[in-house]
This record gives sequence, structure tokens and C-alpha cells, in this order.
Amino acid sequence: MPRTNRIYSKTNVYHIIVRGNNKQRIFLNTRDFENFIKILKKYKEKYNYSIYCYILMINHVHMIIDAKNEDISTIMHSINQAYSSFFNKKYKKCGHVFQDRFKSKAVENSNYLLNLQRYIHLNCVKAGIAKINEYRWSSYNEFINKNKICDTTIILKLFGNDKKEAIKNFIIFNNKENFEHDEQNVSEFEIKVKLTDEEVIDIIENIFKIKREEIKKYNKNKELLCKCIKIKGANKTQIARIFGIDKRKLDKIFIN
Repeated sequence: MPRTNRIYSKTNVYHIIVRGNNKQRIFLNTRDFENFIKILKKYKEKYNYSIYCYILMINHVHMIIDAKNEDISTIMHSINQAYSSFFNKKYKKCGHVFQDRFKSKAVENSNYLLNLQRYIHLNCVKAGIAKINEYRWSSYNEFINKNKICDTTIILKLFGNDKKEAIKNFIIFNNKENFEHDEQNVSEFEIKVKLTDEEVIDIIENIFKIKREEIKKYNKNKELLCKCIKIKGANKTQIARIFGIDKRKLDKIFIN
């Protein structure tokens, strides 16, 4: 099937999405996350692009990139190739690390940018992994503390000209409760993800520090079950199967 032509942004600002090949994990430990960020820094210096915000999840990445005078495909090819070389060498693998081409969507107005950055930063919350301000691998705290790799100026200006007031408004706007009741249609930002049992087990093992052979011992832990249900790409039937309980019992836990 032929590839569709990439839609280029009039502003040269893009929502970039890269995913692991066959939904595989692209970050297996802390060093992997750190190395991806180092690669972003390296090619920022080479191509002089700006990152407005980002989040690194275990099997996909979201970024808003202002490519400026460079071609976005050139930038992403360099980033993906560098990380793939690192990953394959480290884990003694070969072949594709990322799934197909990177996905990109044009960002051409302030309202879209405003809601998109919130969607990106809330990925960790929607996946049930961490609170927005506690997740280490996103740019959220760069807006509040010292910048690392992001140019936060453009987004913060959408919240006001006074920096302290803008940061305060940024925090309020990115609050999860606000987001859930917002009329903005977030489906345009979504990536359809359906995780396999093995992928969900990997998440439980790595995020909740539970060995896979001991997962079924936690089938009465309501708090843990609730968190697992919120894993993006998982469903109740799947969680019931992984924890070795009847789905009807799982349904009762959420009713009570």
C-alpha cells in the first residue's frame, strides 16, 4: 500500500508521534530515556529546531517541534536513526526500532497548540502511571522550573505576559479535572493503542515493581486493579485475565 504524502505545516510547527515497531517498548530503563533526550539536544544544536513540549512513554513519544528553516523529515530521520543505532547496539538487536515513518500533524493556531500541549503532558496521567507533576520524562516541570531542552516561551505567552502569572495559569489549565470536562475534542490528538497481555504485564512489572510471576497474588488489591484499568490500551477483560480473576468480580470491585 503506497504511503500518503506528508502534510507540511505553514508555520513549520508539528505534533510529532513516534511509536515502537509492533508496539514494542522503546525505553527499557532510565538510561534509554536519558539517551533519547541527549539525542534531542544533539540534533537541536545541529538543526537549530525548537521543542515546545514532549513526553516519553515506554513505547511511544509525543513532541511539538518547531522545525524553523529545516525540513521536519530530515530532523526526525536523524533522531530516529541515532536512537535506533543506540538501542540495537545496547540490546544486541537488528531491524526497525520504530514503527513505519513518524507521524506528524500541523500545528497552525494558538488554540490547537494550547490544548495539544495539555494532551501531551497528560499522557502519563491517562495511562495511570503518574501524576502530571511527578512524571520524570516529560517537559511539564520545565515550564515551572529551569528549562532543559524546551523553549517554553511560546506556550507560556499563551497564558499571560507576566511569567509568574503565566506559570500559575499553565498549572491550572493542565489540571486533569479541568481537562476531563473541557469541550475541546481531544480525539484529534489521540493515538489508537491496543496493548497485548505481554505489554500490559511489562507495564505492571516496570511501573508497579511487581514480578510477573507474582501478579496474581495481587488480585484482591483494589487500588492496584484500579490503576491497571487506567493503563492506556488495556481493558477490563484483559486485566481480569492477567490477574486471574473473573471479569464479573472485577466489575463488582468498581461498582462497590
